[in-house]
Amino acid sequence: MIFSMTGYAAVQGQVEGGTLHLELRAVNHRYLEIQLRLPDELRGAETELRERLAARLRRGKVECRVGFTPSPASDPASHLNHALLDRLAALENAVRKVFTGSRPLTVSEILGWPGIIGAEALEPDRLRDACLGLLETALGEFTGARGREGAKLKVVLLERLSGMEALLEKVAPKLPAIIAAYREKLASRLREVLAADDERVRQEVAVFAARVDVDEELTRLRTHIKETRRVLDAGGAAGKRLDFLMQELNREANTLGSKSADAELSQTAMDLKLLVEQMREQIQNIE
Repeated sequence: MIFSMTGYAAVQGQVEGGTLHLELRAVNHRYLEIQLRLPDELRGAETELRERLAARLRRGKVECRVGFTPSPASDPASHLNHALLDRLAALENAVRKVFTGSRPLTVSEILGWPGIIGAEALEPDRLRDACLGLLETALGEFTGARGREGAKLKVVLLERLSGMEALLEKVAPKLPAIIAAYREKLASRLREVLAADDERVRQEVAVFAARVDVDEELTRLRTHIKETRRVLDAGGAAGKRLDFLMQELNREANTLGSKSADAELSQTAMDLKLLVEQMREQIQNIE
């Protein structure tokens, strides 16, 4: 399967005290670049999240954003930090043993103590496991979306390849006549300009005709088209290979144009280059 580098997925899951959200989005990029946006509670999971993303993706600029939304029922004012409360009570008793005349803390002072009131702390391990589980779910959806987009790109590329093959099939049978007409035209001009004998003319014509022989270019074009089809059918991380093949196809189309001895052959070369450029634009999105 061919995969697009662009994709999006968003999932969420319930955890104790609220909802965990995870979002993946990606655009095309020459290499794999991962950006993580995590809440403080999940900083410890950054390395594992990055490793799992790198294991499933090959290219693209990928952003993974994780957020946590407390549930409405989780009212911060309804939770006392009992561990801190017990520690505060022990400290107060210790101080009053030394300073016997000290005034005890009031309820309002205790409730106003930093950290005494707040949401119940989430267990880091459970939160990390929940986040990793969400990532696997998101990656499944993400990979599916990229696969569907890749399948569309493959159809477009195969259509362009068929268009190139049609151009070659149309022009190939005409080449002998094109070369013969070129030879005759060239021979006539040489006789007029050089006033040379037939043998000299034949030699010059043979040299120039060899320069406009495009059989090798047509053969290489067909070979590159065949290889492009093979790469598309093989699937996987094919983007770089396909990009290289586009360079080769464009090179042969340029050579075909430079050797053109006929207006139709020149137009064919231009049409080939246009199809190659259209394919190259699509290939920039393939992993």
